[in-house]
Amino acid sequence: MQQRPDPSDLKRAARARLVGLVLVGTMVLWLGAQWLGGRLGWETRYVFLFDLAALAGFLWALVVTYQIWRGRRG
Repeated sequence: MQQRPDPSDLKRAARARLVGLVLVGTMVLWLGAQWLGGRLGWETRYVFLFDLAALAGFLWALVVTYQIWRGRRG
């Protein structure tokens, strides 16, 4: 007999999937912007904006991952 997962576990799993998607998407977009910026000769300040956006995405993922971890402990 199978048990149904707890709703809080399902919510945590959905948040973890979202974190994974954001991490992958951020990395792909950041690498693509770095490559494209090098090929097109963008100014450093424009490429730096992509760096800051990637840092924001990674920081968001870190914060949400910490929240998931803390929620599991409680």
